[in-house]
Amino acid sequence: MNISVDFSALRRAKWHQFALRFMFGGIICVLAGLISQKYGPGVGGLFMAFPAIFPASATLLENEEKEKKERVGLHGSICGRKVAGVDAAGAAMGCLGMIAFAAIVWQLLPKQSAPTVLIGATAAWFCVSVLVWQMRRMWVHSRKR
Repeated sequence: MNISVDFSALRRAKWHQFALRFMFGGIICVLAGLISQKYGPGVGGLFMAFPAIFPASATLLENEEKEKKERVGLHGSICGRKVAGVDAAGAAMGCLGMIAFAAIVWQLLPKQSAPTVLIGATAAWFCVSVLVWQMRRMWVHSRKR
C-alpha cells in the first residue's frame, strides 16, 4: 500500500461527516478535561492522547466503502471493515510515534528550551512512525513470499 493524499475526497464528503468528527473530538476533549479536573493533568493527558477523530473516522470509512461497493452490486460489509482496519492500524502506528514525542517532551521540556524540545520531539515522532510503517511493510512482504 502506498501512502497518498486525495484532496478530491474533501469535495465528496458530506457536511454531517465533518460535524460528526467535530462532535467526537469535542466530546473526547471535554471528557479529558473532566478527568484532568478530578485526577490531575498527568492522567487527563493520557486521555487527551486518544485519537479523538478515530471512532468517527473508522465508522465513516466503513460506511463509505460499503456504500461504494453496494452501488456496483457487490456486498461491501467485509471490504468496509478491512478499510476501517487499515485505518486503525495506521492510527496505532501513529500512536507509537506520539509515545516517542510525549516521552521526549516529558523528559526534556523542564531542562531545555521549548522550541528545541518540540522540534526534536516532532522529529522523533516522524522517525518512529516511518520506522514502524517500514517494519510493517517488510513484515507484510515477507509473509507474501
